[in-house]
Amino acid sequence: MNQYRKIPALFMRGGTSKAAYIMVKDLPDDQKMKDEIIMSMYGSGDERQINGIGGADPLTSKVALIKPSQREDADVDYTFGYVGIKDKTMDYEGNCGNISSGVGPFALLSGLVKKQEPFTIVRVYNTNTKKIIEVKVPVKDGEVVTEGDYAIAGVPGTGAKITLNFPNAAGSKTGKLLPTGHVVDEITLADGRKIRASLVDAANPAIFVKAVDLGFTGKELPKDTIENPHILEIMEDIRTTGAVMMGLAPDKNHVSQAVPKIAFVAGADTYTTSDGKIIEKKDFDLLARTKALQVMHKTYAVTGGICVATAACIKGTVVNEVVDKAAVEGGEIRIGHPAGVLEIFVEVKQDENNNWILKQAGLSRTVKPIMEGSVFVPEKLFSK
Repeated sequence: MNQYRKIPALFMRGGTSKAAYIMVKDLPDDQKMKDEIIMSMYGSGDERQINGIGGADPLTSKVALIKPSQREDADVDYTFGYVGIKDKTMDYEGNCGNISSGVGPFALLSGLVKKQEPFTIVRVYNTNTKKIIEVKVPVKDGEVVTEGDYAIAGVPGTGAKITLNFPNAAGSKTGKLLPTGHVVDEITLADGRKIRASLVDAANPAIFVKAVDLGFTGKELPKDTIENPHILEIMEDIRTTGAVMMGLAPDKNHVSQAVPKIAFVAGADTYTTSDGKIIEKKDFDLLARTKALQVMHKTYAVTGGICVATAACIKGTVVNEVVDKAAVEGGEIRIGHPAGVLEIFVEVKQDENNNWILKQAGLSRTVKPIMEGSVFVPEKLFSK
């Protein structure tokens, strides 16, 4: 097998996503070579990813690169990457909160952080957003606990509750909670229509619009985009326009596939999930639908969830206009998405100058180690 080199990896589910967690030291320093190796591992350049470990879905074509941190406020550095499926591309612009939930367990399992019972808090520095994430991992009898009775929408069964805290999530890419300085801006669609939008940057930057303004209900499911591709087309039109307004790209042709996020929102109303489950209006606070690269997200992104929950608490945004106001007062926003409900805890206040401040954001996930071993990569990729 001298035509291959073996790269150690731990393949895990983090929240509603999956990724290979890899030590940076096991990959070349050269960025172009590193990207080629990761894309080879995943089988990129083929919509089935049949030649690699990718699952032919944006939620399972992700990678986490980990190394010990040199920072005093962090234990490990973590870089998140979207791995292209049909196209051979890598995108490091934003972070993934679901995959972030697995960084804590990985750090403990790999011996990068000493285990402490009953919980170990792993301080993670995300290089994509240059923000600290605190991952609280249960530990018992010297072992990381991943089995338990906590359930999250979009994942069968239950697992141990792993809590993520984002202590300083505002301005992840733009440096500002409200990148344009406004709670509402106007976006002109490709067809000439003008719609109201809120551009917010918390954990990941995102653009929010009302479903009704687009002619949608907010209850749309991923399967509906197959019958009506216009749903995704209009979301991408808004996303790329908003990216330029946020200063994230010079024009619409140079916008990252991953950042910013885009979502349309609506008030809570009873709806049916992708697997046929009925979610009652009383059990959540707003409807939201977002994208995962070129498709509608099957659940809802964690970092995107923090952003929409934050927007819900900022008076005057389009999200605040549709959310249940009692939820805003309590600081817990329950987001109804295609697979169920995502709960986000946020603390948003105004300072003495009436500027909006995101003081705290967090949520809980479950994690499952799936496979540990080596991924075979053609030796020729190391000599380019």
